[in-house]
Amino acid sequence: MKQRTQRCQRIGDQLRGEISSMLLRDIKDPRIGFVTVLDVEVAPDLSNATVYFTVYGSDQERDDSLAGLKSTASYMRREMGRRLHLKRIPALHFRYDNTILKGEHIEGLLIQANKGEE
Repeated sequence: MKQRTQRCQRIGDQLRGEISSMLLRDIKDPRIGFVTVLDVEVAPDLSNATVYFTVYGSDQERDDSLAGLKSTASYMRREMGRRLHLKRIPALHFRYDNTILKGEHIEGLLIQANKGEE
């Protein structure tokens, strides 16, 4: 994993909070399901930000949510510029993160293994 500067981490945290807030209150795209923003990784020059998210649901719901997020990226960027008063708001790139699903799968395997030992 790359080392992040304090500045990039701070801005990423601000962006994550604003994106989460907008998804709850402002964005009404029906394609976007139950999305959780996990992290925002900001490039050192603030030109780009990768938004890591997860969706509870099927693969189709994940794909629909990704399409909805991509279509709202320019709106989110404009709103964040207005709300955060930063000189430069990075372009948003959304990436699905399946870490939670992998963890649940591993937990299920451990439970099965423990049941088999009894």
